[in-house]
Amino acid sequence: MPYYSFDLVVGGEFRNQGGIILEDIEVASDRADQLATELSQVKPELQQRGCAVRVTDRDDNELYRTPLDPMPAWQR
Repeated sequence: MPYYSFDLVVGGEFRNQGGIILEDIEVASDRADQLATELSQVKPELQQRGCAVRVTDRDDNELYRTPLDPMPAWQR
């Protein structure tokens, strides 16, 4: 099974949030969505900054990205 890393994306900076072995990218993307929801609740100020959670593989290739704020500011 593949190993996936999760990062909090703040501007151009990537802050490691840990990694885990999971079945596939579908499961990893679900985990990223859950992490984004949790982070937006714990640190709501990150929503306004356009932050996201990204998933990378062992070679640091970005496979998935989800915003902390599911509704962009221009839609509010």
